[in-house]
Amino acid sequence: MLETRIPTRTPRRCVALAVVCMLAMSAAHAAAPLAYVTSEKAGVGVIDLDQMTLAKTFPVGADGPRGLSLNADGSRLMVANKNTGDLSVIDTASGKVVRRVKIGKNPEYVRVHNGYVYVTYEPGESGGPPPAQAAAKPDGPPPGKAGKPGADDDDDKLPAEIAIVDMKTWRVIRSVTSGHETEGIEFSRDGQAMLVTNEGDDTVSVYHVRTGAPVKTVKLAAGGRPRGIRLSPDGKHYVVTLESLSKFVVIDAHSFEVLKTVDTKLGPYGVAFGPDGQRLFVAASRDKAVQVFDGHTYEHVADVPVGQRCWHFSFTPDGSKLMVACGRSDAVYVLDAKSYQPIKQIGELPLAWGIVTYPHSDGSIESH
Repeated sequence: MLETRIPTRTPRRCVALAVVCMLAMSAAHAAAPLAYVTSEKAGVGVIDLDQMTLAKTFPVGADGPRGLSLNADGSRLMVANKNTGDLSVIDTASGKVVRRVKIGKNPEYVRVHNGYVYVTYEPGESGGPPPAQAAAKPDGPPPGKAGKPGADDDDDKLPAEIAIVDMKTWRVIRSVTSGHETEGIEFSRDGQAMLVTNEGDDTVSVYHVRTGAPVKTVKLAAGGRPRGIRLSPDGKHYVVTLESLSKFVVIDAHSFEVLKTVDTKLGPYGVAFGPDGQRLFVAASRDKAVQVFDGHTYEHVADVPVGQRCWHFSFTPDGSKLMVACGRSDAVYVLDAKSYQPIKQIGELPLAWGIVTYPHSDGSIESH
């Protein structure tokens, strides 16, 4: 008996689609890792991390961009604009601003978390969600107060707010009222708590993310002006920098008790653990240094000279280099992450404010 074989054919359309997909994947893998740097006078600088050069600038400079954060796949960059009181949503492929979300006066710090963008701002004549949108959803981010009507009030007497933007609709759905002059934002390991540093009243506010209910207010040393905050890799501690007292504190992540206070050089702001968690890095902006501490004992290890007004920094995605945004030096300083030796400076970034990378890496604004 002869064996009957039925020839199998792969449709040409499927072959073509497979080729396209393979080419797209190859292009994606070949694309250089990038760093995005907000420059308050020039826009958003884009650094090619393979070449360590400024590749291009997204032109949003007149807006005074400061805080920034990326979505999960790196296709959208969210930037807080001081001069226009809004959040720019930038298509990173084209560099175009595809949306603007009105926030309020002095938006500054930006974090992305679980499909929402969190933006700190000072209440004023505009911003915040309308009252009808302030009701919480059972599975949504925290509710809070709507935008405040007191346009003529002294902003220094009003607490700061954290606007919450839904990344599906790009609408401010609600705000959480915080302390005065809110700076950094961090989330607990389980995503249930949001912590913010309040520079104006020397506190860290803790909120339940899902309900928005206040959990605790951690009172820190008077006159300390807490700014940076970062969760330790093991999820056990928060480290908070105290700019005016030139110290950082280590806070228990469960009891919120202050466990340790450590001296730093002058004006600490940005803080982050290194990619392997063995070292803690602190940007001591007024002493033009990045300080290195043991990531477990918090003992001092080294001081690394950098430029002027260096507030934020990020590691490269491979963890080999540390990139420090130095505003008064109009540059990003690039250091070897192991030896701490300088590698180069990337200029033409006037009043550089913050820096993040894609692929995502550890840093003082975002940590992954």
